[in-house]
Amino acid sequence: MDLIHPLAQTYAEQFSSDEDKLNHDITVSSQSHSHAHMLSGQVQGKLLEIISCLVQPLNILEIGTFMGYSALCLAKGLQKGGKLHTIELNPADAETAAANFEKANARDKIILHIGNALDIIPSLRLAWDLVFIDADKTGYIEYYELVLPKVRQGGLIIADNVLFHGQVLEKEIKGKNALAIHAFNKKIKADESVEKVLLTVRDGLLLIRKK
Repeated sequence: MDLIHPLAQTYAEQFSSDEDKLNHDITVSSQSHSHAHMLSGQVQGKLLEIISCLVQPLNILEIGTFMGYSALCLAKGLQKGGKLHTIELNPADAETAAANFEKANARDKIILHIGNALDIIPSLRLAWDLVFIDADKTGYIEYYELVLPKVRQGGLIIADNVLFHGQVLEKEIKGKNALAIHAFNKKIKADESVEKVLLTVRDGLLLIRKK
């Protein structure tokens, strides 16, 4: 299902800031990847960058690195001396991301962890200003429950793919990923400790602000 009309998407790209050269190169190189659709892309990447610049975080957590595109966008808003911790389960994707961070001379501010996020998150004893969840969809609720206590008051969690290719819009939702995302969305809706807004950008972004 096309959630965004192709002409509207093209128009949005035309009137958004261009990708920097490295992110453009990542976009091009990702086309040969079997999961190329997982890349944030120009419009969403620029939105993440602007949000990060507005928040001016000291500590960012990203769950799901893929090729490092979104991490590079988010890192642009870091305070001086700030760090972005990103977690990737797939060693091959982590290797690609590490090479991209090296090209960006970002190794001093982006820390890449390889492994299961459910194991790694408890070991990171930091207060998060900004969290980006973009990993396996069946794990979203567990990730949220793990990170929320560590998010500072007024901090922001962003969850990607919350429309899951339009499958959550069907009268009868099928498939474990769509069902997991729908359950996550319902959980956030019912959580009175946070404010939330679901944006229809790309595959859906849920912005969650801790009260």
